[in-house]
Amino acid sequence: MSILINKDTRVMTQGITGKTGMFHTKTGKEYANGKNCYVAGVTPKKGGQSYEGIPIFNSVREAKDATGANVSVIYVPPPFAAAAIEEAVDADLDLVICITEGIPVRDMVRLKHKMLQNNSRTLLIGPNCPGVITPDEIKIGIMPGHIHKKGPIGVVSRSGTLTYEAVGQLMELGLGQSSCVGIGGDPVNGLKHIDVMEMFNDDPQTEAVIMVGEIGGSNEEECARWVKANMKKPVVGFIAGVTAPPGKRMGHAGAIISGGKGTAEEKLAVMEECGIRTTKNPAEMGKLLKSVLK
Repeated sequence: MSILINKDTRVMTQGITGKTGMFHTKTGKEYANGKNCYVAGVTPKKGGQSYEGIPIFNSVREAKDATGANVSVIYVPPPFAAAAIEEAVDADLDLVICITEGIPVRDMVRLKHKMLQNNSRTLLIGPNCPGVITPDEIKIGIMPGHIHKKGPIGVVSRSGTLTYEAVGQLMELGLGQSSCVGIGGDPVNGLKHIDVMEMFNDDPQTEAVIMVGEIGGSNEEECARWVKANMKKPVVGFIAGVTAPPGKRMGHAGAIISGGKGTAEEKLAVMEECGIRTTKNPAEMGKLLKSVLK
């Protein structure tokens, strides 16, 4: 099994005619290795065209009705990306993965409010994320597929680069992954660590999880407390930003310490208190994970 996506997922790309959308749709289709996962593209006023054999539609609703697509990946420029997410949510897709970086926070606040108000069932990952991959089945996003291999380890991370680093270390130790989820580093986004951790806990093919966090916010602490109360599998963690000075944004828009809260030390302390083994050295994530496996 896996979480969120598998070989039966049917994907549409919003923004498929842009340079980024074309490149990553092609690599995603190639990774699926003959499985018909990428079934549609969406670009307004480009309906009727095609790319790599994938039909292009003017709207998400048209693409869904024509192809049965249930997941969207978004490579739309920042000023229009929130509207693209909203269109996918309005079409009642199962999952929307938004890769776009730099979406105005105000746009995301309005969108999230609407999703909550309408009790939307659509799951959102991102924005500003690398995507999701179920190794040897399907990848949706910008991660390098060749570094992954199917196995029992789940990975959830706010950082794309550190996701790849964790996977690389696991592979050196002969440990594949069940699914890897990059939730993104924006202050207003979709699924949090805790949401993905619940899915890994319920997935019989996931035996342990690497959780990668960053300074800023309190999501990692909330997830750690949930892990202590509910998690049946070992979890190890790393928090980026140990040396970050207060008030300075580090990398992601959500990675900022304010009011003395959201520091790496604070997060690591809570995680350790909750039974999550942690390391301050990003080069030790894989070895730490292997050490807690039964």
